[in-house]
Amino acid sequence: MLIRDEGQMRWLGASLIAACGSGGVITLSGNLGAGKTTLVRGALESLGVTSGVRSPTYTLIEYYELQPLSVAHLDLYRLADGEELEYLGYRDYLNSSTICLIEWPDRAPGYLDNVGLEVSIDYDIDGRRVKLLANNDWGKRIMASIKPE
Repeated sequence: MLIRDEGQMRWLGASLIAACGSGGVITLSGNLGAGKTTLVRGALESLGVTSGVRSPTYTLIEYYELQPLSVAHLDLYRLADGEELEYLGYRDYLNSSTICLIEWPDRAPGYLDNVGLEVSIDYDIDGRRVKLLANNDWGKRIMASIKPE
């Protein structure tokens, strides 16, 4: 799907999070500046988060305790090894009431075996080209609900 501007990327984030229904893992892949954090910002703002949403590049995990679902935003860019996820307590967020939005999943090969939906964002002459790949029924349900603006 073609995303032409920041507003549409935020819309996509809001649409993805609205369709989740329960906790699960969504990965976000793309080059620096592709729009991963903008997508997360749209998702969190749609849930009522009003404080500035930033990529947790240095903290690695930002946790938002919300109702009915909480969100764990992870940025793995600075991870030296996927095993570091274990030390960060990543598995503590894998439950039915937490949505994990993970930027730079390629930094933890073999440690993200429960991904429901993969979102890849590439540059396009007209904006950004977004591809969705569902890996389970949860991801398929989310993917089916996305109708481009």
